[in-house]
Amino acid sequence: MEKMFNQQPARLERRINGANDRWRFSKEPNLGDLLGLSQLTRATGEDIDSELKMIDRLHIPHLQKILTGGIKKKPSQHSLAGCQSQTRNTTNRGSALSKRKHNWEAESRGSNLQPCQDVTLECLGFKWELHQPQLFNSGTLTKLYIYALSQKTTDPLKDLEKLLRAQTPKEIKEKTSVKKIVISLKINDPLVTKTAFATALKSLYSSDTEVQMEDVLGVLASAHILQFSGLFKKCVSMMKDGISPSTIHTFYMAACKYKEESLISACEKWLEMNLVPLIGKQIHLRTIPQELLQKVLRSDRVFTFSEFDLLKTALYWVYLQLNLKLQSIPIYETVLAFFHSFPKKCPFLERELGQKFLPVFLCLRLHGITSGRHLEDIKHINFFPETWLVRIFANHYHALESGGDMFHAKDLSTQAVRFGLLINQEFKIYSETIGVYGFFFEIRGIKHGDFSYSFYMQRIKYSETNLPPAVAERSPISLRPERLVKYEIRAQSLVNGNWQEFSTNPMTQKFGLNKSTSKSHTLKIETVGNPIYVAFAFIFPVS
Repeated sequence: MEKMFNQQPARLERRINGANDRWRFSKEPNLGDLLGLSQLTRATGEDIDSELKMIDRLHIPHLQKILTGGIKKKPSQHSLAGCQSQTRNTTNRGSALSKRKHNWEAESRGSNLQPCQDVTLECLGFKWELHQPQLFNSGTLTKLYIYALSQKTTDPLKDLEKLLRAQTPKEIKEKTSVKKIVISLKINDPLVTKTAFATALKSLYSSDTEVQMEDVLGVLASAHILQFSGLFKKCVSMMKDGISPSTIHTFYMAACKYKEESLISACEKWLEMNLVPLIGKQIHLRTIPQELLQKVLRSDRVFTFSEFDLLKTALYWVYLQLNLKLQSIPIYETVLAFFHSFPKKCPFLERELGQKFLPVFLCLRLHGITSGRHLEDIKHINFFPETWLVRIFANHYHALESGGDMFHAKDLSTQAVRFGLLINQEFKIYSETIGVYGFFFEIRGIKHGDFSYSFYMQRIKYSETNLPPAVAERSPISLRPERLVKYEIRAQSLVNGNWQEFSTNPMTQKFGLNKSTSKSHTLKIETVGNPIYVAFAFIFPVS
């Protein structure tokens, strides 16, 4: 007797859910006890995410097989074959349902009729009447429908078969008594508006639904909640094409929120090209998150006219963070006066107010600012720590003493001095003169045809009478006939939503003053992109 008693299976424990003493098994909470599950959800007040996780674990395999597999795929020949076992009969039944649903949708389209609205979605204070077949375009609505259907019938397979049975137009008119299912969806995402959600539901019926740019964020959020991948990808594509100074912040934050890496990359790439020439001159610069700004400033692909232009942009950004009431961007002298107004005992970045901005300026290549006028601004603005200023001026002093050799810069990708040209097809020739440690260069871009361009840099003599005053003024002059330069010329343009990149790759060359040695390698490209961002990066190796 004792042996027989020990062989008996352990009894299942049960517990109470809700206020009406509904018993439910605790070890296997979803084993057919759907009413208990429903009461548990209402009693605990769980939100939609928790509900959907419970629905995923429902022990109704036959129904799940039909809704997630049979409906979306064509029934195979094997699944349609007759079989006497109960398991194969169930599989055949699911395949038949899938085939009937396909025929029924085809007949409805051919007769310009829609199936009856047999599902009501309660959401955002509205009741949305939906058709059951279109429901399966949304992963979330499919789960909610399975959950609701399981509680409405003791034989969900049979009930679902009635809903999916192919009907002729005459039968639709005669037989309209279909059980209505009511499902509820709670949305806490502030991006979802009623208009955007309505657009998302409309897209369940047609892939050609037009999405307005002003609603794209809300539609993206709605598509994410509904698990409607087709609509979500459409919104992402629209947002990539719609990045601008006024949308970069909201698009980037949405991309991070929904972990959409392709949109994050698109925002970062757009900002790398447009931070200095476009958004750096607009009030929208204020909206750029600090983490995004730092990432762009660290990038070796960021476009700038000079290293000093990147510094100015960073100073403007800090100024706008501290003056939130401004509605337009001020002149540069106003920014300088603001930082210079702080007490001289402590530079701005060492103050409690400025310490949070310190990582931004660690991303800059301050050693690439060599103009005497710009160095005077850095020295007197009372912004940088004293140790930074000592290091910057010491590097310049040693480079000048050694004929331009940059002991402090060895890696071209992370330490090169950068200059840039913005080619917007208004002119045929673009040119800029630059001076570094007494050596003068002309960076040049030439338009040869509608889509053909060439770019190069060329050393020029210090005695040239056409040197711009901003370059020649207070600039040292080197008498060395040759200068070893490691450089790279890179051009980038946006074509049909994709960035085209062209490069000479890193090259090392001695630049002399005669025609045969003064000119760099020429980068030749063909592109329909406009504008074209051309970057010249170089260092003077130890020679």
